[in-house]
Amino acid sequence: MSGVRIRPASAEELPTVEGLLIEASQWLASRGIDQWQFPPHRDRIQKAIRHGECFLAVDDEDRSIGTITVDDHADPEFWTEADDPDSALYVHRMATSRAAAGRDIGAVMLDWATKRAAQQGKGWLRLDAWKTNPGLHRYYERQGFTLVRLVDLEHRKSGALFQRPT
Repeated sequence: MSGVRIRPASAEELPTVEGLLIEASQWLASRGIDQWQFPPHRDRIQKAIRHGECFLAVDDEDRSIGTITVDDHADPEFWTEADDPDSALYVHRMATSRAAAGRDIGAVMLDWATKRAAQQGKGWLRLDAWKTNPGLHRYYERQGFTLVRLVDLEHRKSGALFQRPT
């Protein structure tokens, strides 16, 4: 989609990233979905910003319309040695502003992340999704992701593991 670019988030934009995640949480709750019904993990976001792993999707007027974190941190509770964790980049905390709904901003961010993974010599872009959100699973499948497996850990709501080749 033209008019959208993705750039690293700055430390001063922590409230913007948090705002996008809170907005997504509220939208999910309004639809009866229990995903992300807790405050954003500020410490994780700050660390991702410091390491250049948290990004903002911005429009032509430099308005933030999405956020995505992309890194090489495979969650060891989900991705095993048999998965070759180093062969992928991982998506975390992806959200799109409701004001930009219907503009395929999520697809733009995922395509950007896939290219980033390929440029780093990774064969996969991976993510874990909320186990109880089948609509989100269908979304990722429409974006070319394949369900690898469900990991059911009592202390984790996430655990639907998806990947797509770079």
